[in-house]
Amino acid sequence: MKTYFRPQAFSLWLTLFLLLSVSRSYALSTDWLVNPQQPEAKVQLLLSGETDPQAKTIAAALDVKLSGDWKTYWRSPGDAGIPPVVDWKVDSTNGSKNLESVEWLWPLPHRIDLLGLHTLGYKGGAVFPLVLKVRDFNQSVTLNGKLRLSSCTTICVLTDYDIRLNFDPSSLQSDTDAAFRIDRALSTVPALMPDTGLTVQNATFDPVSKQLEITAQSKNGWKSKTDVIIDGLEDISFGLPTIQTENQQLQSVMDVSSWLGDFDLNDKIINITLVNGDNASEAFLKVTQGVVSANSALDVSFILMLGFALLGGLILNLMPCVLPVLGMKLSSVVQAAGQERSQTRRQFLASAAGIVVSFWALAGFLWALKISGSSIGWGIQFQNPWFIGFMVAITAIFAANLLEIFEIRLPSFMSTKVAQTGDNSVAGHFVQGIFATLLATPCSAPFLGTAVAFALSSSSLELFSIFTALGLGLALPYILIAAQPSLLKWLPKPGHWMVNLRRILALMLMATMLWLLSLLKSFVDIEWAALAAIIVSALLFYALLTRLKSNLKRASAVLIALVMAFSSVALTGWLTGSFPGSQQQQGSLNWQPLDEALIASMVKEGKTVFVDVTADWCVTCKANKLAVIETEPVNSFLQKDTIVLMKGDWTRPSEEISAFLQKYGRFGVPFNIVYGPDAPNGLPLPVILSSDAVVNAVNKVSSR
Repeated sequence: MKTYFRPQAFSLWLTLFLLLSVSRSYALSTDWLVNPQQPEAKVQLLLSGETDPQAKTIAAALDVKLSGDWKTYWRSPGDAGIPPVVDWKVDSTNGSKNLESVEWLWPLPHRIDLLGLHTLGYKGGAVFPLVLKVRDFNQSVTLNGKLRLSSCTTICVLTDYDIRLNFDPSSLQSDTDAAFRIDRALSTVPALMPDTGLTVQNATFDPVSKQLEITAQSKNGWKSKTDVIIDGLEDISFGLPTIQTENQQLQSVMDVSSWLGDFDLNDKIINITLVNGDNASEAFLKVTQGVVSANSALDVSFILMLGFALLGGLILNLMPCVLPVLGMKLSSVVQAAGQERSQTRRQFLASAAGIVVSFWALAGFLWALKISGSSIGWGIQFQNPWFIGFMVAITAIFAANLLEIFEIRLPSFMSTKVAQTGDNSVAGHFVQGIFATLLATPCSAPFLGTAVAFALSSSSLELFSIFTALGLGLALPYILIAAQPSLLKWLPKPGHWMVNLRRILALMLMATMLWLLSLLKSFVDIEWAALAAIIVSALLFYALLTRLKSNLKRASAVLIALVMAFSSVALTGWLTGSFPGSQQQQGSLNWQPLDEALIASMVKEGKTVFVDVTADWCVTCKANKLAVIETEPVNSFLQKDTIVLMKGDWTRPSEEISAFLQKYGRFGVPFNIVYGPDAPNGLPLPVILSSDAVVNAVNKVSSR
């Protein structure tokens, strides 16, 4: 067969050959590099042809391809692994020429878990963008580097690849395939904040719990896919973050560890990478030292917090704040013991509903303060004198009704006695439930503070859920009776003793009223509060006396009532420290105002600092003070020269004290914490103090 020379075909092949030659000459990339020791991996150095002669930089990338489940690692691999690294031998005689530096850019990694180890890396490989900076853009460049690549499945292989390439920067032309691969990789490299609308607000490390807390903000809100990645420190491992977002805010808590043992992140610079949907941003931030409370740490089980809230609400029934109302309820129960079971159920469910609805209202109030940026906390409504005055009026009215001075009824069309304690209407019992909640808020109880702190630092849904559980806990005795009215048969039968019980409960409410009036000393002159207390209590005592002895002369009853009123007001003022000099009578402890800035300096001097954050309206605070702090052996123990006593008064609103409480994950009082040479960051004490707890804590933080 003859063959013929075809000039058209020859010209076509010649053109293609010349184009390939030009492309190979000016838009250079290496061939795929392989190592026989790891046949599942191959590597290629890419040059896109994009250059910046002014900055003397050249766009490049390292393309790593891995088969199957093989993976390589990020710059901070996590629990195991080694990140890829290239030695370009810039300062070596036989190394790279005309190369000043190489910047390695890291695409966003994936979290990979294998055999209980948590790592950050790239399954199947990745394209790592590089920025080559040359010394002289008009001179040729020789790249001579050695890539060390770690690739793993259930086993790991460490392999080396020699990267060699010569090119002229000024003669490079565009390679669209390489440019596409590099640009796609660059799109996954986290951008710098705040260009992306993300802002890291705080990075707080707790040296006691070894936890790091990150708070951040996104002006566009947070997507369903969020992540927080921390790196930048050698020999330090950051665990899986627990993340919670609400509106524009993000809070993340993670465990921190080091194989070297003890460590401290205070003042260290960390690199924080935030992932928000398909976008990622990073920033460098200095870590501050603080406390990441177990209450605010988001790895605490929400179900556990619900249990704490339920138990804390139940314990509130035993606190002195609520006992008068609970007693009133039992009184009405016994009085109505002969009524139908359905009526009993309705009454007790109405009281339970009043409690739960009140807790919802309280949660809504705190939620509104939270989103407005105001200070929030348990019992802060008692920082308002108008609320205190309202509570004084309510307790006085309830006491008057217990003494049968008068009844308060709603309009006739509603036909309901609201404040009458023996009232069998549903509305009356509903109001009793509201009253029980109002009286419960100045009390703190075990588990209550933990649940409230968790709620106030969590999402809106969790806030309302926790407060619902608190309400159900407080309402649990009422719900129990509603479920089993037959339990009432264990109570004594109605009789004359109930009249005496009503009078005792009236006295308890009068004591509550006098205590509430004493709280007004922080807002008004004590003389006016004392005068109001004397007038109201004298009227109530007069009513009590005339019912105890109906034949008592009016003048005698008035005189005795006035004496009892003056005595009660004086006793209340002495117990609460309302009168001048009463504080000195209660103890000789030398308290100074809380000054957080002085604590660290005093601890450095070897001192132990005992901090008591309290409020006049906090009943639990008063109990701790009278039963522990100002009694022996604690009173004498705290008078040592090496102990400094600081008191934070939260009776009135204080931004400084609110910030101090929230720093330790607390949103209510009492709060006691001890600082010392062995615990410079503080050792918090239980809500309900005991002598052993105080003494042991002080000894533990003090150098011996």
